[in-house]
Amino acid sequence: MKILKKTMIYLLITIAALAAATYFILNQKKFGKAPSGARLERILKSPHYKNGRFDNLNPTPQLAEDTSMPEVMFRFLFGKADRKTPKKAFHFEKTDLKNLLPNQNVFVWMGHSSYFMQIDGKKLLVDPVLSGYASPFSFTTNAFPGSDLYKPEDIPELDYLIITHDHWDHLDYETVLKLFPKTKKIITGLGTGEHLEYWGCNPENLIELDWSESSDLGNGFKVTAEPARHFSGRGFKRDQAIWASFVFETPNQRIYIGGDSGYDTHFKKTGEKYGSFDLAILENGQYNKDWRYIHFLPGENIKAMKELNAKRMIPVHSSKFSLAVHPWDEPLRKITEMNTENLRIITPKIGENLDWMDDVRIYEKWWEKYD
Repeated sequence: MKILKKTMIYLLITIAALAAATYFILNQKKFGKAPSGARLERILKSPHYKNGRFDNLNPTPQLAEDTSMPEVMFRFLFGKADRKTPKKAFHFEKTDLKNLLPNQNVFVWMGHSSYFMQIDGKKLLVDPVLSGYASPFSFTTNAFPGSDLYKPEDIPELDYLIITHDHWDHLDYETVLKLFPKTKKIITGLGTGEHLEYWGCNPENLIELDWSESSDLGNGFKVTAEPARHFSGRGFKRDQAIWASFVFETPNQRIYIGGDSGYDTHFKKTGEKYGSFDLAILENGQYNKDWRYIHFLPGENIKAMKELNAKRMIPVHSSKFSLAVHPWDEPLRKITEMNTENLRIITPKIGENLDWMDDVRIYEKWWEKYD
């Protein structure tokens, strides 16, 4: 009985310690804050907020019906995963973002879903994760060696910072804190602004949009939030902020900023709504058949590009962090192999200065050098 009693005491102490540690971790500021006040009132009126959470347009299981969480975790932790990281460090050239010609249209990919654009004189940055890791903890999900070229100090004064959703690989606490002072307007989905205000962002600088809501930015610039098929959340409670794609319109361009999304009917509907896009930036990587509803499987981004009537596509969401068990270069290999119709799919190196309107330029298969 004494041994059993001691065992129970140790077990209770362990459980209490774990509970205290979890509470301490989840209450760190970087985990953000649940919507409240006027923002919560606005969320409760959203047609996309049902039963205490935001929802997708069509039923979207977190896991495919033919799998289970224990199976997924077993495969992730113990399954064979060849070539999840490059064999050697990347060596890329870094574009100086602070000394661009003011009338130059520029796209610079920073790896994964982070990219800088200069369009018709406006500077914008999308989903910057520039801390070197994409998780709550600096010792996990680290950037591939040589992929983390840019730091917040390299970013010029921004007209717009766009955050598509609040996942750790898209909204980085350390990065945005340093970008607040140099950003005129932050554009994001409804609910995510609670995190940003909690972290010190001036609410007057926030543009928070529900799906199909627009903001006139003046001088011929406009942004509209459109659906995506995904989810949100930085802790245990999910879907308290909406995930979105964004249509960014300028006097001369219409750009589709895809964020994270599984394939669904919204691509065709968005294409029909806007007619065409000069450029679509779509996810390409970190997929798994178990997650097929919330991330593209290979080839589905090509299908989405066609349904959006996009003249060009830049695939992102790869080549910086390993968040799935496929080989690190598989997304780029597959999208080039599956482009049998010779669509204009642009595959730049990280840090490369590109003009997406130049339809003559040929991009090398740079990933083959690191195989």
